Amino acid sequence: MNTNLPVATEIIPMVLQLQPAIALTEDQFYEFCQLNRDFRIERNPAGELLIMPPTGSETDERNFNLVGQLWVWTKQDGRGVGFGSSGGFTLPNGAVRSPDAAWIKRDRWEAIPPELRKKFAPICPEFVIELRSQSDNLQILQNKMQEYIDNGTQLGWLIDRKQRQIFIYRPNIAVEVLNNPKTLCGEMLLPGFVLDLSQVW
Repeated sequence: MNTNLPVATEIIPMVLQLQPAIALTEDQFYEFCQLNRDFRIERNPAGELLIMPPTGSETDERNFNLVGQLWVWTKQDGRGVGFGSSGGFTLPNGAVRSPDAAWIKRDRWEAIPPELRKKFAPICPEFVIELRSQSDNLQILQNKMQEYIDNGTQLGWLIDRKQRQIFIYRPNIAVEVLNNPKTLCGEMLLPGFVLDLSQVW
């Protein structure tokens, strides 16, 4: 007997418009996020808050594997520091974003005062990964990837598990699309880093 499973509906983040009635300071926004840990909260350049539910268990398991591979390479390479999906960064345009994985050169990271590192550090990672779940809206993720590039990211991977495609973002170059690759190479930015996608798809 065939059982038709429900098709995952794409989730659009709930947008809270606060300004001009309320203008949260950096500290207030950080505290707001700490009080609402059950949600993934980002802020766009206009100051609007984007509220998203936690990811599903399967997507988080795949993301854990992805971050684990980046962690192993980062420890062996030693030139930078890596981050998972819980970390937020304040980009030059004022947005606060939380990529699923990120990497920053160690000297840039250590140049940030320790007290600022404890919250949403004012820095744009050199390398970011976003992992699309079954319910993520692709256009929203593509816009987010372009925002990273516009703010200083040197290499970005949008991994679309739904279509088994990779969108590779680099400054001043058209987005490259790969269909169902087995691995991804970190190029000159992350020499020697090869992401095995068999545990991500």
